Amino acid sequence: MTGPERYPDDQAGGFPSPPRTVEDAEGRTIELRVYDGSDADREALQAMYEAFDPADRAQGIPPSRPSKLRGWLDRILSEDCFNVFAWDGDDVVGHVTLVPENGTESPYELAIFVLQSHQGAGIGTALIETTLGYGADQGISQVWLTVERWNRAAVGLYEKIGFETTDAESFELEMAIRLDDQTESTG
Repeated sequence: MTGPERYPDDQAGGFPSPPRTVEDAEGRTIELRVYDGSDADREALQAMYEAFDPADRAQGIPPSRPSKLRGWLDRILSEDCFNVFAWDGDDVVGHVTLVPENGTESPYELAIFVLQSHQGAGIGTALIETTLGYGADQGISQVWLTVERWNRAAVGLYEKIGFETTDAESFELEMAIRLDDQTESTG
């Protein structure tokens, strides 16, 4: 899949960078941390996806078959991708990945997953904002995503964060955001 042909003119910035700790709407302490490349982090993420509700899968991801899941994790946890995990104690309960389009430096496609048990508590918002801050710190300037147009909660979340619809011609909306280079403002 390829990203949008156009991106918003205005830059969005001021996103927090990981690591950070947030309290969700249920009063749980959630740690947002960058994937550290360890086997333990990978195993915790794989356990989250093995517990993932099939009803929450979109566009065939995360894959449900173990061999497909391992291959997908190999791809999104590679060195050219940027990953932030949401931890509730020792368990990964949410994950955002930024995947480069066709091996290029930018734009990056964003995908987010939050376990059903932790949805609706603000973790998704905190995860996306933190990942965008991390991406901006890494020099990423353009991020895009696709979302099923009927998923009004997700569309509203993305719009609240600053994503704009760039294509609405299929059953999916394509949304994009242009990130401010945070290195200038924070350095």
